[in-house]
Amino acid sequence: MSDFAQVWEKVKDRLRERISPDPFNRYILGIVPLELNGSICKLGISNDFFADWLKNAYVDWIIEAVQEVTGLEGVEVEFETGHEVYEDHPNEETKPSVVKAKKAPKKTVAKEKASEPRKQMSVLNPHYSFDTFVVGDSNKFCHAACKAVAGDPGKQYNPLFIHGGVGLGKTHAAQAIAHQVLDENPKAKVECLSSEEFLNIYVDAMSQGKQNSFRKHFRGLDLLVIDDVQFLKGKEKFQEEFFHTFNTLFNAHKQIVLTSDKSPQELDGLEGRLVSRFEWGLSTEVCVPDLETRAAILKQKQDSLKIHVPNDVIFYIAERIKANVRRLEGALMKLVSYVSLTHEPVTRELAEKLLGAIFEEEVSSEVTVDKIIKSTAEHYDLRVSDITGKKRIASIVGPRQVAMFLSRKLTKLSTPEIGEQFGRNHATILHAVQKVEKEITNDESYRLSVNKLERQLKMG
Repeated sequence: MSDFAQVWEKVKDRLRERISPDPFNRYILGIVPLELNGSICKLGISNDFFADWLKNAYVDWIIEAVQEVTGLEGVEVEFETGHEVYEDHPNEETKPSVVKAKKAPKKTVAKEKASEPRKQMSVLNPHYSFDTFVVGDSNKFCHAACKAVAGDPGKQYNPLFIHGGVGLGKTHAAQAIAHQVLDENPKAKVECLSSEEFLNIYVDAMSQGKQNSFRKHFRGLDLLVIDDVQFLKGKEKFQEEFFHTFNTLFNAHKQIVLTSDKSPQELDGLEGRLVSRFEWGLSTEVCVPDLETRAAILKQKQDSLKIHVPNDVIFYIAERIKANVRRLEGALMKLVSYVSLTHEPVTRELAEKLLGAIFEEEVSSEVTVDKIIKSTAEHYDLRVSDITGKKRIASIVGPRQVAMFLSRKLTKLSTPEIGEQFGRNHATILHAVQKVEKEITNDESYRLSVNKLERQLKMG
């Protein structure tokens, strides 16, 4: 083993302590130590995309580890592409084996690449597996579809389109497919990216004149998972690229998994021919979990923690947080972190004190324009059609303006978006908001009436 190879083993030991196992095994083990010339550390990797990803995500950590091991300052890292990696003991899990490397001869490149370990740009969350996916009535069909796809990728339900609200487990379900595919076939070519990450990689490839490398990489995958495809809205040039990538993978019977906050039919700002392809396979929705499922999610999360949370507190949190699983788990983590530091007993009173802001945020996120319109109609003894209609009599216009005001206050929608819900333009919504704000300031009884309606909406 060369002197630098020995140094690199120590560098890897430090990186192993700082980088979680999944990205460490995927990225760091694929690096070949070439030479350390002064303060220049030259490392071998397989291709340009792998180099770009290391530069963006891990080069600072590599430099820091090299400087710690060698005592050098001002270390710079250079990547050289075209290197193949050979492992003495590829199945050893506790500590990766020493990696021997050589530059692949041109005449054997195709043969060597066929057997090389996978190198991906994406990093899977190690917790997003089927083992940690809590199944309930709200997601059992989605879970079954994902299991079917993972067991036989590219053969049925292609593409698989998973849609639902924020924080309900779409990403978890999609990444669970990737985990199982890689578990069953470690050499499978898999990428699991958000639409933003996918777009950034494309832009980088364009700026560096590497479009062909981009296409070769992504159109040669066995599984492509793209999260939040709704954010491709308005990006016409990239949609064109994605359209051809989609067609290539689909025609080669390679699996495509997409997630979105809306069903394919509800997506706007995307090319019609692209949306039509999203509808070729199976579309499945992840809905808001019921109380029992939310409690089960919290109990599973608790299993990985050292502090026991009583069942009454588990169900209390599950009752208060309904619409977002990430917020549900985040609330539990906040409570447990506090208790671990203060050693206070875990009670409902403590949960209310610590998590009040999260509970309030949850309530606000549940309020929709439809709910506001219905509640306003009931509050003023009107029909829903009166609130959304065109009648201009005072007994209807006033409550209609209150509904517009509350829609602006209690939802995250813009005035044009609210206007669409009421069949008005944004100027009308702004006028209504200003009118109600003025009345609230000048008329106490009016203020109390509007506040009562607002409280009712927040309480659900």
